[in-house]
Amino acid sequence: MAQAIPVVTHAANTAAGADLTEGYVSQAAVMGRGDLLSGHLRLEATLNGEGLTMARGELSTGAFGEGYVDRRHPHTYLHEIVASGLGAIGPLTYSVSAGRGFAAFGTDDPMVRPFEKYPINHHLSQILERPMVTGAIRFGPAIVDASTFGGDEPASPRSSPSMRRLGDSWSLRATALPLPLVELQGSYARVASPEQREGFGLDQRKRDVSARLISADGGRYLLAEWARTVDRDHGRNEDVFAYESALVEGSLTLRGVSLALRVEQTERPEEERLTDPFRVPRPIVDLAISGITQWRTATVALMLPSPIFGPIRGYPFIEIERTTARARDARSVFDAESFYRSSSQWMFTAGVRLRVGSRHARMGRYGVAVPAGPAIRALGTTDSDASSHHHH
Repeated sequence: MAQAIPVVTHAANTAAGADLTEGYVSQAAVMGRGDLLSGHLRLEATLNGEGLTMARGELSTGAFGEGYVDRRHPHTYLHEIVASGLGAIGPLTYSVSAGRGFAAFGTDDPMVRPFEKYPINHHLSQILERPMVTGAIRFGPAIVDASTFGGDEPASPRSSPSMRRLGDSWSLRATALPLPLVELQGSYARVASPEQREGFGLDQRKRDVSARLISADGGRYLLAEWARTVDRDHGRNEDVFAYESALVEGSLTLRGVSLALRVEQTERPEEERLTDPFRVPRPIVDLAISGITQWRTATVALMLPSPIFGPIRGYPFIEIERTTARARDARSVFDAESFYRSSSQWMFTAGVRLRVGSRHARMGRYGVAVPAGPAIRALGTTDSDASSHHHH
């Protein structure tokens, strides 16, 4: 599958109180998956072109991570490349996966969820683009997967991971499938110095729990999620900062028209900004932040059927998002209302989801840790995509 989303975003009262309108190509990616050796070996890879199509980052008020703020950072050119060996012992199936990709933690990558704009909690709820080894076992409706990986997050789209750090972090995820197409998940991770490549920065302790429901045809989808990340000073052996997130999103597709809604409350750190108000220094030079801001967002998205029929499909959409930001602590140095020159912010986004090939149903799991199920129709899924189940 190949995809790209030409998009225009107008952000009112974004960083430094500016009103900006920008256009670029988001989520430019090529994905491939295939099974070899009678299904005992699975290869999957995702190449991402955002370093070329949106090098300055995607305008997205509230977003943060990898040195960007109020913009979503471009992902690395080699987003994932993973090989998985699969086997079975009676009713128990197992897999071992290795490569660069997602650690066994949290929910699916937002790229396979019904919104163009990522949720603010992206770096609280997923651990991505890491060198990792993941083992998974499945017995009936129960799945357990665990990863050991390198904690350092990418510093740019060209970043290659520090292989000497492979194994300094770990994660564990348990998934239950109590009913068909119902999924419950809980994760825990210890990530060593993600923002300081040499390993001298704050560590993270991360938790994530979620419940997911999708109908058999992919036309109805619902996700509820809670996440918490704690920054920990391993030298002093104490917690320094903590950030929480709660999110609910869902979508409904009828006669090819999709409507999606997301509400989110997420806390993020406020760091000293560079001359460019959308960037913060990396690596962080000290342990200080100027405050923790609590963001509340409500996003609605409407997507229409593709007017193009053939190998290339194009699904027009619009998204409207309203955000509010306030200091979690009244003693915070960072004053969101003064910085944004408003108590609320708006984003208006319009674009077209272009795609060739069948959409992947899931992203962020490997081997037997991938529950079978349909793709979400609110992403422009065709009838054949929705009825074809992902890897069993």
